[in-house]
Amino acid sequence: MQIRILGSAAGGGFPQWNCRCAQCEGVRAGTTRAEPRTQSSIALSDDGERWVLCNASPDIRVQLEAHPVLRRASGARGTAIGAVMLMDSHIDHTTGLLMLREGCPHQIWCTDAVHQDLSHGFPLFPMLSHWGGLVRNPVPLAGEFAIACCPGLQFAAIPLRSAAPPYSPHRHDPHPGDNIGLLVQNAAGKRLFYAPGLGQLDDDLRRLMASADCVLVDGTFWQEDEMARAGVGTKKAAEMGHLPQSGPNGMLAELARMPDGQRQILIHINNTNPILDPDSPERAQVEQQGIEVAYDGMSIAL
Repeated sequence: MQIRILGSAAGGGFPQWNCRCAQCEGVRAGTTRAEPRTQSSIALSDDGERWVLCNASPDIRVQLEAHPVLRRASGARGTAIGAVMLMDSHIDHTTGLLMLREGCPHQIWCTDAVHQDLSHGFPLFPMLSHWGGLVRNPVPLAGEFAIACCPGLQFAAIPLRSAAPPYSPHRHDPHPGDNIGLLVQNAAGKRLFYAPGLGQLDDDLRRLMASADCVLVDGTFWQEDEMARAGVGTKKAAEMGHLPQSGPNGMLAELARMPDGQRQILIHINNTNPILDPDSPERAQVEQQGIEVAYDGMSIAL
């Protein structure tokens, strides 16, 4: 299984266009070794020829230009992307579909809840019907399923506790399928667990994560009140559907319970998160635990 990290930042990217927090100003001024990052998206393949795009970031055009393998095609126009998997209906994970309109119709895989949001609250499906449309494939919330362009991979959607976007009728009434993680297995039995938005773990999810050879999980915030500490907002991590890394019940504590030898990578990192700075004590704590911080262009093979 080949995994390409197209974008590793949370919504808004890094630096965020209107943010003057210490992190964003540091990367602009060159006073930190932190690297700019685009908004979260990955691509999966079983053979390196055909790919499933997981989430369509607003930065998708720049991301595709940076990854020629995703632009391979015969003829004057085309793409190596055979399908798009949507983990949720948030703007930072779906707006890139508008940038891909010239290639419609696209094969879109999403849950019923996500399809509802993208048909009404943020009507991408009706909008893109004028360019050839999106072909919707339903994602089951139980059992495995296959995607034709990558026949060597088996997928399973894992309903997660996170937050639906403001335009969703489920914003304050969570439903299974608003947000999913993915368990992906190749023919050799190697497993990836991918969850860029993860607000809470239970014992079933812990067991599932422990079965994976690589976990690529929510790295949005370091602290629960990080936005307030940075002076850029008042919402807490839990309100936004994210489990912060620090604290006795945080993501680092959860990952410490996973099996030895498992590859652990944080993705979807907010511009306020100090782990973006490779010289920060928070980054040192992450790396001391053997956890990696995703970056744009990172390549993983399982």
